[in-house]
Amino acid sequence: DPKRRAAFGSVGRRIPYRILHVINENGESLGNMHRAEALKLMDQHNLKLVLLRENAEPPVYRLMTGKQIHEEQLRRAEKKKASPKTGMCIKELSFSSTIARNDLETKTRQIAQWIEKKYHVKVTIRQTK
Repeated sequence: DPKRRAAFGSVGRRIPYRILHVINENGESLGNMHRAEALKLMDQHNLKLVLLRENAEPPVYRLMTGKQIHEEQLRRAEKKKASPKTGMCIKELSFSSTIARNDLETKTRQIAQWIEKKYHVKVTIRQTK
């Protein structure tokens, strides 16, 4: 599932780095270790290695159970949903100063619908000559 790979880095056995900083399932640091040692630890405790921070030197991996991975994905999804949207949608509406009454009412209803949907609305009134 591509969405899961986007939420976490690599999960499981495919680890491109030789030396890793490993954190156990309780959040305690186990220090830096070779990839083979980390995989052996993963197999012994029946856990999965999850990449937390790729940019760190060495990259930080955490041993997690399937349940912990699922909970972390839910937590990240909630956080993403709660954060404000970066590409805020702006609706723009323009009309002339000699607009007919029924057209004005229609456009004001449209503006009200956009505001209910949490859009930013920009209204421009042109003066006719």
